[in-house]
Amino acid sequence: QVQLVESGGGLVQPGGSLRLSCAVSGIFVSAISMGWYRQAPGKERELVARKNSGGSSNYAVSVKGRFTISRDNAENTVYLQMSGLKPEDTAVYYCNKDPVFRTTKGDYWGQGTQVTVSS
Repeated sequence: QVQLVESGGGLVQPGGSLRLSCAVSGIFVSAISMGWYRQAPGKERELVARKNSGGSSNYAVSVKGRFTISRDNAENTVYLQMSGLKPEDTAVYYCNKDPVFRTTKGDYWGQGTQVTVSS
């Protein structure tokens, strides 16, 4: 059974940095494509960063050059280093497989971690 536990969010001023963590159990992150998604109030959830099993990374245009996705295979954890944060980065951030994990009850998501960028 897959479990995703996100952490590391918080309140940060514009221009600041945060590192998000996603502890994964039930599957090896090195064997799949993992991504970071975010959902801002009133908006649909979007994929902002993705790392495939081969190690290649892709980013949404809105975060490219500011966010970096990485993984620690030994810890089975995926990270998102965010710098140059902007108010529009405010959202709940989730990690998940790309495409997302599915169960008999629908898509599976962890609890997410709130990132708020504000002065």
